[in-house]
Amino acid sequence: AHGGAAGVYSIAAGAGLGNTIISQGRDGLCKGWAIEEAGLSRRPIFTIKTSTYHFCKMSLFKVPCSAHGTQTSLSGSNGGTEPQRVPTEDNTGSDVVNLAEGTQEYEQGRSLDGKNILAIAGQESSEVELWDIENSRKIMCLPQRCSANMTGRLTKKKGLCMAVQAFIPCESGGYVNILSSYEDGSTLWWDVRKPGSPLSSVKYHLESALSIAIDGLCTGGISGGADNKVAMFALDHQQGTFSLRNEIEIEQPGIAGIAIRPDNKIAATAGWDHRIRVYNYNKGNALAVLKYHSATCAVVTFSHDCKLLASCSADTTVALWELYPPKTPSKVLMATEEVER
Repeated sequence: AHGGAAGVYSIAAGAGLGNTIISQGRDGLCKGWAIEEAGLSRRPIFTIKTSTYHFCKMSLFKVPCSAHGTQTSLSGSNGGTEPQRVPTEDNTGSDVVNLAEGTQEYEQGRSLDGKNILAIAGQESSEVELWDIENSRKIMCLPQRCSANMTGRLTKKKGLCMAVQAFIPCESGGYVNILSSYEDGSTLWWDVRKPGSPLSSVKYHLESALSIAIDGLCTGGISGGADNKVAMFALDHQQGTFSLRNEIEIEQPGIAGIAIRPDNKIAATAGWDHRIRVYNYNKGNALAVLKYHSATCAVVTFSHDCKLLASCSADTTVALWELYPPKTPSKVLMATEEVER
């Protein structure tokens, strides 16, 4: 998929992409692949040359889900029909258009559907870039370079951007928000309407913050790092601030990946100690420690229907787990119908 010894660093799929998955390689490329009957297409259907070389996994945009894990419409006066707007960028010239006049520039910018955008750490490794998948072009940089002299220096002091999570909360009226985690253990919250500086900043880790995930309602999330702490936090969209809900200490340091089930019931972490840990997302208490992998665990993810958890490891295996499957109304109805028959 990616040339030479570059390797594939992450893959992403989503309902908005249809029968397409995206791979991110260490060669500075992101490629799209069509899912066919016999597997994946032999050739990529598109290639995005990001020219970024780092350890930060890309992120597709997340929108709020209902209690049963289905995507809800974006709130706002338009009833959710208006997509987020971001300013376009000429990738061959200036890095970002001038937004000094405020949000009016966004209204004049091109409307893009969130399903066609990905977030990734930038060529300047302390920055975050937004890319239009369909047209393979960069549309935004955070912080905005043309007005970010001070902010840019501050983010550089935080070191490399290690993790990003893109989302579109109901409270934003359809505008994109980003959580980005850094080498110094801090996490920043961005709103594209204010690209010059973050809304808020917190530091939950003493060492590098390596992974971050937003919950199904986009009202909070979990952060993991190279230390022995897992931080569960809430997001106050009115104030633009973080608040710590739970801080969990684990026996062995290092959390490479985090996932929160779409129904917000449970969460899982992928550890350097080869273990998958499962938590009650609301209460923060440990539910299980899964011991299968024989090397560092890299990624965990839940299925959209909340029935399965997948984990992958440096031991070259992928494991599927059935954990606390939800009792949905449809399942109850199906069982009732079978009894009646």
